[in-house]
Amino acid sequence: MTIDINKIGSGGFMNPDKIVEELNIKNGMFVADFGCGAGYFTIPIAKIIKNSGKIYAIDVLNESLENVLSKAKLYDLLNIKTVRANIEIIGGSKIESGSVDLVILANILFQCNDHSSVLNEAKRILKNNGSVVVVDWIPKKVPLGPKYEHCLSEETIKKLAIKNGLKVVRKIDAGNQHYGMVLKNI
Repeated sequence: MTIDINKIGSGGFMNPDKIVEELNIKNGMFVADFGCGAGYFTIPIAKIIKNSGKIYAIDVLNESLENVLSKAKLYDLLNIKTVRANIEIIGGSKIESGSVDLVILANILFQCNDHSSVLNEAKRILKNNGSVVVVDWIPKKVPLGPKYEHCLSEETIKKLAIKNGLKVVRKIDAGNQHYGMVLKNI
């Protein structure tokens, strides 16, 4: 029996590897993982994009970035750049404008105060045909997960996307506790 440390680490509420499979990520892509946490999306993406690509693991917490670096060493991944940053500020990610193919916003928007700034920062760093992937908690009153009041519904994300020059191009299966969608520039 093999143990998927990524699924266990995410509390078993979602399967990052399965979600990543739906994203058509290819060798050589440049990706940013906003609010990377322990690297549940960073690590599987780094394995796919190989050394001709790069993934920026961005978090406000040094401990999260150190955790990602430890996992990167474990898997001998040299294509991860950790960045301590505030993604709620335009330019806060410290990534060059128009330089990434994909931005991951997984379980991060419910934690942010300024959702529009986060989406605008993601949009700023995207290449012309790039995508933003949102995976977040389905608003429910449950004992585990974030408070119901903090969760953003799919409809709220769609409205925020449009307000910020993005549109939903497709949904992705993010499990029973989360929803997922891919956004592109309007």
